[in-house]
Amino acid sequence: MATMNRHRTTSPRLEYREQEARRTQAAPSLSEKFRQLKSLIVGLQYYDNGGTTKGSQIKYTVNIANAKAVLRFSCPNNECVRGDFDLTKPLADAVAKHRTSATGELSCRGWRSKTTIDTVHCHNVLRYTLSLGY
Repeated sequence: MATMNRHRTTSPRLEYREQEARRTQAAPSLSEKFRQLKSLIVGLQYYDNGGTTKGSQIKYTVNIANAKAVLRFSCPNNECVRGDFDLTKPLADAVAKHRTSATGELSCRGWRSKTTIDTVHCHNVLRYTLSLGY
């Protein structure tokens, strides 16, 4: 019986997502990294690339014991390549300063689609609120 070689289909978007998944899995849990942190609620508001039209809104209560210390969220643009939003640093800064809340805005640095890599950035906007308990 002949065996078939199966080639896995890959794309720049898929490669990036797999790389980020490995980075996240390798990270310690939030409770290991930030021992003083007892609770975290993340509020997310996604906007279009002009930052004027709201797409969706999410409120997420984080399980500190199980969630990883890499805190990243996907860009809502399904065609975005090497984008997404990483709140790892804003969270670390807030914990270091023992803040009970932190707000900010990030612009997606990915590419609008696989056909616009190296030419057109995505620039979708994420406005976030971190509510921290100690």
